[in-house]
This record gives sequence, structure tokens and C-alpha cells, in this order.
Amino acid sequence: MTLDLSTLKGLTQDSRMVRDGYLFAALPGSKMDGRDYIPAAIERGASVILAPEGTQLPPGVKNVKLLTDPNPRQALAKLAAQFYARQPAHIAVVSGTNGKTSTALFVQQLWNAAGHNAASLGTLGVRCAGVVKSGAMTTPGPVALQAGLADLAAAGVTHLAMEASSHGLDQYRLDGVNLEAAGFTNLSHDHLDYHGSMEEYFAAKARLFEELLPENGVAVLNADIPEFEKLQAICKRRGVKILSYGHHGKDLKILSVKPAGHGQDLELGITGAHKDITLPLVGEFQVMNALCALGLVIANDPAKKETYIEALEKLQGAPGRLQRVPGHPKGAVYVDYAHTPDALENILKALRLHTKGKLVCVFGCGGERDKAKRPVMGEVAEQYADMTIVTDDNPRGENPAEIRAAILSGVPAAQQIADRREAITTAIKQLEIGDVLVIAGKGHEQGQIFADHTTHFDDVEEAGKAIAYLKHHTPIKEEKEKA
Repeated sequence: MTLDLSTLKGLTQDSRMVRDGYLFAALPGSKMDGRDYIPAAIERGASVILAPEGTQLPPGVKNVKLLTDPNPRQALAKLAAQFYARQPAHIAVVSGTNGKTSTALFVQQLWNAAGHNAASLGTLGVRCAGVVKSGAMTTPGPVALQAGLADLAAAGVTHLAMEASSHGLDQYRLDGVNLEAAGFTNLSHDHLDYHGSMEEYFAAKARLFEELLPENGVAVLNADIPEFEKLQAICKRRGVKILSYGHHGKDLKILSVKPAGHGQDLELGITGAHKDITLPLVGEFQVMNALCALGLVIANDPAKKETYIEALEKLQGAPGRLQRVPGHPKGAVYVDYAHTPDALENILKALRLHTKGKLVCVFGCGGERDKAKRPVMGEVAEQYADMTIVTDDNPRGENPAEIRAAILSGVPAAQQIADRREAITTAIKQLEIGDVLVIAGKGHEQGQIFADHTTHFDDVEEAGKAIAYLKHHTPIKEEKEKA
């Protein structure tokens, strides 16, 4: 496949975005086939069509170049990288089921502490030097991603921490990104509606280390998970340097963890040196995320190791990740994005150590997503929480009552309150001295998605209103729905 990129004015896989001189990538998808839109793209002025092998242009079409490739998604990603041709000099990527967002944000904070102009890109969008730009996907499409990388580089960003979703890896969105280091957090039940099996899910994640991380890169691997041996074997076979972290970690080792107020006192072994630090975050899984982040920043900048270690004591949690909502007169209230069985178990275990009374959990499950995890999450709540309220998450096009019923099959003793605002308010009103509440599933999200509309909804905001009502006896105003 050869193409003079200087003749292109843009690239897109959306035929509606085609302009004169654009390349249109006609990619087959699960719901629609981009090849069906080739005529429309040509009519809009496409000068190049990228498509799977065997594709033919419509009869009579002239002055349009056809490029075919056995893997057009990967070809588009590499073409986009060549077209935009500019990226931050240092890019670290983190993948795994849980912890990607926190880890990427921690990497950015550590780099900033060392004086680098750093940014993060993922579920929270782009965060850079006080600028926050929300995004729709954990890993953007290849054209949007490469355009964003070029913009960050042009703005002076030298260091970038990125999240890599399994969808993004499986769909070749990160091919063409110049990586220096890649981290892996964990693997647990999620996205099986897309991948079909845990084996396929792992294979998608493993592409990061098997194909995308260069041989002179550094892999930062969680030594406490079953997948460690497989990932280590991949990296060793390719000659990739490994930094391992965790209780069984060789390079970044947890020696002890003790709860300390709303943080944790840690004894760590960092590349052979004993370090005592206080991490201002709740939950041992946040210790793991912080160590993964530490590994990613020292991977290619070992000279500033001490600066990075000191900066661990000033880390700030990601929005909606065990975010404390202050002010409750009796108990403690947290909001977390946990929407998988493993993530929910982790936050409940973490908060149990800070609970003197009851541990209360409010959560639901999203519609049109992995249905198999719903009763499992109910079982997790049944086992690790003292009281559970099952409510709606983002029902999307599914019947909300059926989603709740599936969860309740795993936690039959739970209270069911469909309206999420009412569920949160009820839980907050019932908290007694020493109780801890976690509102799980939506985290940083600003909306609640139903079949025919999306309404503004922010768990942190709603919890704050409910707490204000308790303290000041003022009515909680209802938010107007946005069609």
C-alpha cells in the first residue's frame, strides 16, 4: 500500500465528515459496513478510499484512488500517525480492567512533580495544565487520537499518559503511537459482550505487550495477578525490560500497608531501597495503581526516582474514583466508578478497613452491556456490604426493572429503589456514626442514559445535595431532564 500523504487534506472513517481531498476508510463494523458508504464519500469529494481486500469502486468512478489492505483498521491507524506526524516525546500507556484512569492520572501528577509538561488521555478525556477536555471513549479512534497527539505536542506537552482499552487495542486504534513504557493493572470480568471469552479479552490486552510496545520499551507488570506469568513470558521472549510491582513484585514491592485516617501508611521496597511513605488515598488497590504509575515514570527517567517517590505522598485521586464527598454529620460518603465485580469487591474491601459501623453500598448496572456480571455484582455486595440498595445506573435501551432483578438475584436481601437520586438520598439519611457509604457504578459521569433521553446526573453532586439537606434542612432541588 503506497500513498503520497502530501496530497491528502484529511482522513476519516465517517462518510459524513468527508471533504474534498479526504481519505475515507470504509471499515466493516459490527452494526454497519463502511463499504456501503463509499458512493456517498466519493460524492462528498473523497480522493482516496481505504478498504478491505476485494473491495471494488463503483462502476465509472475516475480520479479516486483505491487502497486495499488485509487489515484496514491497522492501516488507517498507521496512516493517521504518518499524516499528523507529531506526538509528545514520551508516551506511557496503561491497560487492564480496573485502575487505568487512576494510574494514568497518577503518572501525569508524578511527571508534573518532576517539572515535565505532562498530560493524560483516557476515560476522563484530556487533562493538561489545568485544561480538561471531556471525551466519549477511553481510547479515541485512530484519526482523533493522532490529531489529539499532534495538538498536545504543538502545545508543548512532552510527556503523555494514556489509557488503552481492550476495544481500542482490538481495533488497532493505538497502532502508530510511539510508546516508551506500558503498564498492566489487572484482568477481571468485563466486556465479555464484546470479546466473548476471558481468553479473547486477555488476548486483546496482551497486544499492547506482544505487538505495540517496542523491544527497547519497558513493561510495568502487576506481579500479584494470574496473568503475570503470561505477560512476563511475552516480554522476555521479545527482550522487553520488565519492572514488576505488588506484594510479589521484584522492583516495586509492597512490604506492609496500614490504614491511616483517609490514607495509608506504606512500607515499600523500591528497586532495592526501603521507603516509608504515607499515601493520601484509601484502598490497597490505589497502592497498586500508584506503584504501577511509579514504575511507568521511572522506566525511562530513573535519575528522578527520589522526586517521584516523594511525590507519591501528594497524589490526588481521580474524579469519581473513591472520591470522598465531605460534610456528612455522622458517616463518610464515597463515590466510585466501580462497575465490574472485581472493582466493586476491591472498593468494599478497602472501605471495610475504614468502617466502624455499617458499610452501605448503592449501585446498579448499565443496560446493553455485559449481562452476565449483574448477579455476580449482587453476590459481591451480599458478601462484602452490610446493607445494599439496588438502583438504576444507565439503563439505555433495556428495561430497568429487568436489570435490577438480575442484580437482586445475587443479593435478595437488598432494598430496591429505582430512582437513583432517591436511592442516594435514602442511604445518606440512614447513615449513623461510624457508617460508610459507597455510591458505585457511575463515578465521574455527568449524565444518566435512558432509552429515549439522557438526563443530567452526577453522583457526587447528588450526594452533596443530600448531605446539605441533612445539615441545613433545605429541600433538594430536582434536576430538569434534558432531552
